[in-house]
Amino acid sequence: MLGCTLVRQIGGAITRSQIVETEAYEAGDPAMHQYQRKTERNAVVFGPAGFAYVYRIYRQYHCFNIVTDRDGFASTILIRAVHLEQLPSWHVPKKNPDKLEKVAAGPGKLCRELRIDESLRGKPVHPERGLWVEPRKESEASLEVTQTTRVGLSKGMDIPWRWYLTHSPAVSRR
Repeated sequence: MLGCTLVRQIGGAITRSQIVETEAYEAGDPAMHQYQRKTERNAVVFGPAGFAYVYRIYRQYHCFNIVTDRDGFASTILIRAVHLEQLPSWHVPKKNPDKLEKVAAGPGKLCRELRIDESLRGKPVHPERGLWVEPRKESEASLEVTQTTRVGLSKGMDIPWRWYLTHSPAVSRR
C-alpha cells in the first residue's frame, strides 16, 4: 500500500494523502489483536480483505487497519502515516501547528486529522463509505522503501514488518 493514495470524503469535501508508512499483522503474531481469541471487537480481522479495522489505543487515539487476507484468516495492515496533499477543509488549527508533512505522521494523528474512528470498523474501504485507497501512479512504480521492526509494541517488536518510504518527511519515526 506504500505510495498509494488514501482518500477521505466527508460531505462534499475530499482529502487525499499518500500512504508513507505501514505495519503488517497476521494470525499467530503476538502483537495482533486476534492473537488470544476472536472477540466482538476484533471479529472484522477474520473477515475478507478490504474492510476497515479501527480501534482505540490508550483510550484516546484511534488506529486504522485494512483487513488484507482471505475470509477466516486474520491479517491486517496498519496505516501508520500519510503525507497530506493539503490540510482537510475540516482541519482545526492547533496553537502550535505542525508542518503539513507531520500533521498525519503517526496512527493517532492520521486518524484524528482524517476523522477516522470506530464508526468505520467493519465497513468496506470503499468510496461509498467515504474512505478508500487508490493505486499509486505509474511514475511512482519504483519507490525506495525501508523495512524495519514495528514500533510501540510490547510483544512481537522484533518482527521486521514495518515499511516506510525512505525519503518521505511524513514518516512518524526513523
